Amino acid sequence: MRSHTFSLQPFKPVNIDLQITGEVARENHILTVHYILKGDLNKIELPPTEKNPNRKDGLWETTCFEFFLGRHYSSHYWEFNLSPGGDWNVYRFEDYRKTMELENSVHSLPFNVLRDSNALFLGLELDLHELDTTVNENFDISITTVIKQKDGDISYWAVEHCGKEADFHLRDSFLFYV
Repeated sequence: MRSHTFSLQPFKPVNIDLQITGEVARENHILTVHYILKGDLNKIELPPTEKNPNRKDGLWETTCFEFFLGRHYSSHYWEFNLSPGGDWNVYRFEDYRKTMELENSVHSLPFNVLRDSNALFLGLELDLHELDTTVNENFDISITTVIKQKDGDISYWAVEHCGKEADFHLRDSFLFYV
C-alpha cells in the first residue's frame, strides 16, 4: 500500500483561520482520499447536504474538494470534483487543459461527508477499474481544494502551487505517486 499525508496551503494569504489536511492511499485498485477541513467554518459557503447527490458541472465555483489523477509518464489525467453537499463530477483530459470531457465510465461517486461546528471530514474510496485502468498502472496525484467564503472571496489550496497563478492542472503539482 502507498500512503501520503498532506497539508494544503492557499495560493495567496487568506483572512480566515483554516487548515486542510488529510491522507491519500492506494491498495491494489482502490484509491482512498480523506480530507479534514478545520477552522472557522461559519465563514465558508457550504452547500446544504443533497438527499440525492448528482453529477454536476461548475462545482469549482464554490467550496469544492478536488483531486487530479494522472497516468504516470503520460499527459492523460482526470479531475475529480467533490462538493461538501454531495454532488460530484469527473472530467477526463488528454493533455494540459485539452479535450475536457465527462468521464462517462464513472456513473456515481459516493463519498462520505461529516460536519460539526468547526470541522468537516470528507472521505472517498474509488475503484480505479472504473477509469478503465489496470491494477498495475501507476498514477501521480494532486490534492486540491477551492474555498469560497460567505463574503465572496475564493481561495485555492494545494500541497504546492507550481505556477505564477493558481492552476491545479499543472502537472508539476501532481506530487504524490500512487
